[in-house]
Amino acid sequence: MDLSSISPVLLLASLMVAATPILIAALGELVVERAGVLNLGIEGMMITGAICGFAVAVETGSPLLGFIAAAIGGALLSLLFVLLTQFALANQVASGLALTLFGLGLSALLGQKYVGVKPPPIAKLHIPVLSDIPFFGPVLFSHDIVVYLGLALVVAVWYMLKYTRAGLILRGVGENHDAAHALGYKVIRVRIMAITFGGACAGVGGAYISLIRVPQWTEGMTAGAGWIALALVVFASWKAGRVMLGAYLFGGVTVLQLNLQAAGVSIPVEYLSMSPYVITIIVLVIMSADKSRAPASLGRIFHATQ
Repeated sequence: MDLSSISPVLLLASLMVAATPILIAALGELVVERAGVLNLGIEGMMITGAICGFAVAVETGSPLLGFIAAAIGGALLSLLFVLLTQFALANQVASGLALTLFGLGLSALLGQKYVGVKPPPIAKLHIPVLSDIPFFGPVLFSHDIVVYLGLALVVAVWYMLKYTRAGLILRGVGENHDAAHALGYKVIRVRIMAITFGGACAGVGGAYISLIRVPQWTEGMTAGAGWIALALVVFASWKAGRVMLGAYLFGGVTVLQLNLQAAGVSIPVEYLSMSPYVITIIVLVIMSADKSRAPASLGRIFHATQ
């Protein structure tokens, strides 16, 4: 066992990379749930985004087009969820689980020809002066642009929900869709936009895994990231700032257990592999001790009455 081989700088820098896909997907799900919809299909949307982004990036040589394709792929799958839950009025839990299974199967089919293929690389940003600061430069200012997009998205979602009229309407629909409808707001339209946004975020999160974090395609490579993102939203009490803390906690523990394995720590590898999930759940349960109330209409079917 050689713990001296673990570099704090690389550990913290890797933490941000590991947390980014979960953070982006969880923020999308946060908006969906604030609108009163429970979407359990986030894992299927992430894996669909992963293969769509990977395939387009490989075929075009452009990672940017890959991420755009991933957002579109996740959004299209979310529209199927819209048809099932908002128009056919199907059960949201059953529909979400079905979409997860559908996404896993579809991605496995589409990804057969891309196994073993390397995607085009994505350059890391070099911010003059800041990137050259000892310790903090490599940790905070030497990442790809998607990492900073995730951080910007945290601020944007927090500001939108708390300070804008659109955020007020979204929260109103999530709290009492009947009252919002009576006031003249288009409940279904608001939820369609929220679900589509959530699907696009999940797709981008999935593409980040296949294009940057693990630059290759492997069947089922999201490995439960969608479920972790879903849990983060609940345990973070539907608050954007807490979602970010939870994502970085999970990313940090994931990277740490990989480094401990590489250092030869005498703990069974199975325990190390399960530790990110266990520790994240325990800490987030403690974080959510204030029992902030979930949106009152979460998971309830809305049917407009004349």
